Formats: sequence, structure tokens, C-alpha cells
Amino acid sequence: MWRRLAGEVFPEAEFAAPVDSAAVAAAEQRLGCRLPTVLASLLQETDGVVGHDGADTVWPLARVVEDNLRFWSDPVFASLYMSFDPLLFFGDNGGGDQFAFVRSPARDDVYVWDHEDDSRRWVARDLRDYLGRSLRDGGDDWYR
Repeated sequence: MWRRLAGEVFPEAEFAAPVDSAAVAAAEQRLGCRLPTVLASLLQETDGVVGHDGADTVWPLARVVEDNLRFWSDPVFASLYMSFDPLLFFGDNGGGDQFAFVRSPARDDVYVWDHEDDSRRWVARDLRDYLGRSLRDGGDDWYR
């Protein structure tokens, strides 16, 4: 479903081999939280989606884990930015802005974190909408 959806919007999208449910469970254990069901489903179909200009529209599972653990614990980030604890990042635009789900309270909506001004804004109603919008436009600032 996810490969088909992304491929219909952007035929040049790149996909990776899927992860299995054991890898998702191990990632959730390391993160200390469950992945949104839709994200886990996508990763079990393709371990990430590469969009326009090589942007990691959806990160591979390993990056989801490593980047979120770093964002949640890095003392430098804590001194520069609002807390990232409520967010679960899963993709970026290739220019520094990153896309996330809200962990608490859990939501289907997708938000963007603007790395230049530390703002967090709504950009899509769910993962399907996010893929459609981000892969259709092709620009790294489709959400502005």
C-alpha cells in the first residue's frame, strides 16, 4: 500500500527492503514508546522513502531511533530549543527541517520543526496526506 501510494505520486521515489516486526519491537523498546501504527506499517513495507533530490521523506527505522534518542537527550539541543520530548521525528526535507508525529497526546497529524526558528507547525492530517503533499510538490519547502 505505502509503496504504491508513494509511487503513484512520485514514480521516482526510492524504497528499501522492509524491516520485520521484531526490528520494530526492538526499536520501540529502545525508544521507550510505540511507533505510530501507520509508521510501523510503512517501515514493514519499505525501510524509508527517498523523495525529490534525495530527501529522506521517511527515514529508515535505524535513523528514526538514533535521531529521536539524540533529540530527546542532547544537552546542547536542550539549551537551544524547546523540548523535543513530545515529538517523534521520522523524516526531513533535506534542508534541516524535520517532520514528526506528536507522541503525547498521540495524534495522526504531521508537524514540521523549522530548525531556523524552532517553530513547530501542522503540515498534514496524517502520514498518507504527508506523503502525498511532500512527494507531489518536489520542493523542499512545500509546507510553507
